[in-house]
Amino acid sequence: MEKLRSLVLRKSVLWCRKMKETAESYLGKKVHDAVVTVPAYFNDAQRQATKDAGAIAGLNVVRIINEPTAAAIAYGLDKEGVEKNILVFDLGGGTFDVSILSMDNGVFEVLATNGDTHLGGEDFDHRLMDYFVKLIKKKHNKDISQDKKALGKLRKESEASSQQPASGSC
Repeated sequence: MEKLRSLVLRKSVLWCRKMKETAESYLGKKVHDAVVTVPAYFNDAQRQATKDAGAIAGLNVVRIINEPTAAAIAYGLDKEGVEKNILVFDLGGGTFDVSILSMDNGVFEVLATNGDTHLGGEDFDHRLMDYFVKLIKKKHNKDISQDKKALGKLRKESEASSQQPASGSC
């Protein structure tokens, strides 16, 4: 277990260093302080490990905030000055999270969070690919399930289509 923790910490440090370098390159100056977002379901140990990784990478992690809170702030919901509850859906590449936030005078509190750490955009891409592999076999009597080149093209198109906004309205 300790070996796994060490590996995760090393990867986190590398990620923090890369983000620091990217920020410094973009800004054209040194970066010392950082606010880091983490999934709302992270426990205290995971949050502390994230903070430690930032410190090892040369960052002063000023604050750790939940990703749903960051999303609400990014949309300016902290500026409206009224008390409200906010529902945030976070559909990532490999996870799907839902959080309920309470906001009062610009202060956010995560009231509840839940999700599926094994459901996300990649899962939709795989389902879409499976659908088209079966459709091609049915309509054209051609099995491309072992054709790496065809599957590569199909994967690229599946990923691209899932990143396009829907044309309908809600």
